[in-house]
Amino acid sequence: MASRAKATILDIAREAGVSKSTVSLVLQGSGLIRPETAVKVRKAIEDVGYVYNRGAANLRKAHSNVIGMVINDLTNPFFAELAVGMERVFQSAGIVPFIANTAENPVRQEEVLKSLMEQGVAGLIVSPARGTTPGAFRRLETAGLPVVFAMRRLPESRIPVIAPDNHRGAWLATAHLIGKGHRRLAFFGGSSDLVVYHERLGGFREACETLGIAAGDRLIFEGETSRKGGIACMETALAMAAPPTAALCFNDAVAFGAMLALRKRGLEPGADFAVVGFDDVAEAEHYMPALTSVAVDSAGLGERAAHVMLKMIQSRTTRAEDHIGAVNLVVRDSCGPDRRAGMGDAA
Repeated sequence: MASRAKATILDIAREAGVSKSTVSLVLQGSGLIRPETAVKVRKAIEDVGYVYNRGAANLRKAHSNVIGMVINDLTNPFFAELAVGMERVFQSAGIVPFIANTAENPVRQEEVLKSLMEQGVAGLIVSPARGTTPGAFRRLETAGLPVVFAMRRLPESRIPVIAPDNHRGAWLATAHLIGKGHRRLAFFGGSSDLVVYHERLGGFREACETLGIAAGDRLIFEGETSRKGGIACMETALAMAAPPTAALCFNDAVAFGAMLALRKRGLEPGADFAVVGFDDVAEAEHYMPALTSVAVDSAGLGERAAHVMLKMIQSRTTRAEDHIGAVNLVVRDSCGPDRRAGMGDAA
């Protein structure tokens, strides 16, 4: 479906019952306009979905070659790798990527989106912050601006999503832990306000149910999606009277934190407690012990998101198909020996 025509200053003037010059003065922040008139004009701006293009106002070229990349957490190496994949495609296409970190703050995200729209970006690739409401992107859709979600989707949103097969990845990881003899398992990190959390937790639960793990032996620990979150989850789990012996972590950052918490307790990741991550960031291979993780090809997903965005811009559309990327489990050392045999090769 093609994008709808963008609202104009004339549309605002008609809606507010004022002249075009009055609208222009309000947009420029002029002090010559009476406050009650300015309020009326600003309400009309919201109602018609107008976006002030500061670039056009400054007589810059009408066709922008800037694309915004709005990332929820650049301190997580996964999202840095995702951004590198996007940037690689944009650079070869002569596009200037503008990257912003929202630090999981929906208020900061709203400010960034508004600023990028005013600057006249050609499109936006966004990994939404925690707590983002579906309505947060309605204004972008009304303005006809191409938007792609990377890694995270929003409930009831029609914005195209580029993401891995979270459910299958979690299923594979959980089945691996059960196959090594673990019978009391945990899921560490994430929270119920994230769709991706439900997808990964759903894969964990399905594997446990299918492979005979009792409901009382499937332990869920919500927490931050960071090393700090992993430390907190592990400390809570180890304080239980009957702690789990293995955990699937929401992502690799949580897994790294979980392994740090084990070491603080004098326990060895793998030998004393099995840990599996999700994302397979570059650090996973070089961690001690090397982290078993669900590989999602972060750079490849970034490249796919960038290609989809370029196609949307060229086709002058705001619609595209979702892309769910393949996943696979990369087995390393953090799950330790096979508990059923009592000994065996590390895996």
